[in-house]
Amino acid sequence: MTSSRVAAIDCGTNSIRLLVADVDPTTGVLTELDRRMEVVRLGQGVDRTGRLAPEALARTLDQAAEYARVIEELGATRTRFVATSATRDAENRGEFVEGVLARLGVEPEVVSGTEEAELSFRGATGVVAANHPGPFVVVDLGGGSTELVLGTDAPEAAWSMDVGCVRMTERHLRSDPPTGEEIAAARADVRAALDTASLTVPLGKAATLVGLAGSVTTVTAHALGLERYDRDRIDGAVLSVDQTLAACEDLLGRTRAEREALGFMHPGRIDVIGAGALVWAEVVRRVRDDVAAAGGELTSVVTSEHDILDGIALSIA
Repeated sequence: MTSSRVAAIDCGTNSIRLLVADVDPTTGVLTELDRRMEVVRLGQGVDRTGRLAPEALARTLDQAAEYARVIEELGATRTRFVATSATRDAENRGEFVEGVLARLGVEPEVVSGTEEAELSFRGATGVVAANHPGPFVVVDLGGGSTELVLGTDAPEAAWSMDVGCVRMTERHLRSDPPTGEEIAAARADVRAALDTASLTVPLGKAATLVGLAGSVTTVTAHALGLERYDRDRIDGAVLSVDQTLAACEDLLGRTRAEREALGFMHPGRIDVIGAGALVWAEVVRRVRDDVAAAGGELTSVVTSEHDILDGIALSIA
């Protein structure tokens, strides 16, 4: 069988991303043609209002129109548009669905947190499994939600937590830099969410912890001491737990101006990376502690640039 040229779009709370790839339907091997990301902050204010803000909707639909141009130019024959946390939570998501349909000719699928987790797992482990042992705990840390999924060859347990870098920033981390009280309140939220998640996903079974998405890759760039964002160095990077936690704490404690000065920092992450780092630190600590309680040891963390976009592309090939 010949390969299929497909387009995958992931629209989250903070960013909208596109992958156009050729996928071999027999082997599942994905050959990337174009991968891009824009921060549109679709989830601006959703945690507080329950609605997509008009200006956020406009930014996102403008970018959807640009992606439609790229998809047509590259000749993708099938497109799947997946929308996640912010859209799940919004009362007026019908406006978003109609706007995307008008610009792309495809209807966005507002997927459940569980399906989001499964797509992320498939995208990440398709690459990571070649070099690391399962079972894997795959963590997709987004703007509005964080997905946790456990499995080896396929997902065995998954859970979506309503904590993410945008949601935690808007809810708690309002000062610059955040105060001790704000940080304590955010940590309490994340720990409570992890308590609930661990009832469904046995985190202590992890042999390899894999982190995905912009907050995790930005923390990794910081831990590696990169002067500019380098996807090739970040993808597959293995950091010690201590390295990861130190990078998280450093980013959390910085001012916005200090984060802006970091050469690898995307402008759209400057104001939310502190919360992203806080969430990632809490997840890493919890998995480490649960693995230890189960009689094992988690000493390192793997970062993957292959994520839900890859999973979406594979799902339609």
